[in-house]
Amino acid sequence: MKCIIVGCGGHGRVVLDVVLAAGEHEIVGFIDSNARMHGRRVDGREVFGDMRVVDRLKRDLGVEGAIVAIGDNGVRRSFADACELAGLTLINAIHPSANIARNASIGRNVVVAAGALVCAHCQIGDSAILNTGCIVDHESMIGTGVHICPGARLAGRVTVEAGSFVGIGATIIQSLHIGYEATIGAGAVVTRHVDAMATVVGVPAREIKSIAAEDEAAAWQAITARPSSAVARIGS
Repeated sequence: MKCIIVGCGGHGRVVLDVVLAAGEHEIVGFIDSNARMHGRRVDGREVFGDMRVVDRLKRDLGVEGAIVAIGDNGVRRSFADACELAGLTLINAIHPSANIARNASIGRNVVVAAGALVCAHCQIGDSAILNTGCIVDHESMIGTGVHICPGARLAGRVTVEAGSFVGIGATIIQSLHIGYEATIGAGAVVTRHVDAMATVVGVPAREIKSIAAEDEAAAWQAITARPSSAVARIGS
């Protein structure tokens, strides 16, 4: 299938590499709202424009599919919806070195990067990112639009609700529940349930409550939870 990647930043380059390594789809190029990138080439693929060029790409180049390569969880989910409304089929990018159990279920618009491990009976929701070398152990449930960062480790029967962010190298012990849009700081060791929209950091992980402390939490994250203005305007 001929496909485009939505977002030509660093994560877009990673997704391109994963799709090329998998060899299942042809990537004809990128789309991105940053007008300065239009007409340029990123790793050999042209940046055609923003979402407004999709109909032309379908007609002229035979584009049928897309994958959204945007780090911000909410923005990624929104543009996945926009791609489907534009008549594009959402594809997955699963690196050949990733190890996924036969009985795991994987949604759409999912990225599973190099060296990631998904164990028996896991469920991975739409628009999730399982980044480089992460471990999702048996019977865990990863919600829509979740990002599990490089090297994070989830023990068995962990539930991570939609939109949550698990920072680089974080550890979540077995049978815990991470509420929707929660943020787990890099290197945190989570030993108890995390409330929805909470931010926890440290060993053992503790919740940050003040606005100032939440601003400082950016230092614990691999990819900011806030979209850049350029990415947020894709298709505007």
